[in-house]
Amino acid sequence: MEKEVLVIVDLKEGKLEKFMGWMQSEEGMSVRKSAAHPEKTIGAVKPDKSGVMFKVFVHNMEKMKELVSGTHPVGKPIYDECVEKMTAWELNKVEM
Repeated sequence: MEKEVLVIVDLKEGKLEKFMGWMQSEEGMSVRKSAAHPEKTIGAVKPDKSGVMFKVFVHNMEKMKELVSGTHPVGKPIYDECVEKMTAWELNKVEM
């Protein structure tokens, strides 16, 4: 079952372009596809470029946990180089 997840990424200084380049690369896309649907992802950059926020539609929560914790074997090098901290929240719709 697909889950909506909000991911906040705090990046190391000056690493926005490197991180986003990897996320859009063939390797990065294959890692993202293993956990979520990249074509549905909604992203935003912090105004000071110190981080990014993604709303992702997850189909494999275990892979998403690996990505967010920095333990995914393919994603670990870019995580170690660029990410200060990554945090995720599962989203639930609120009826108004």
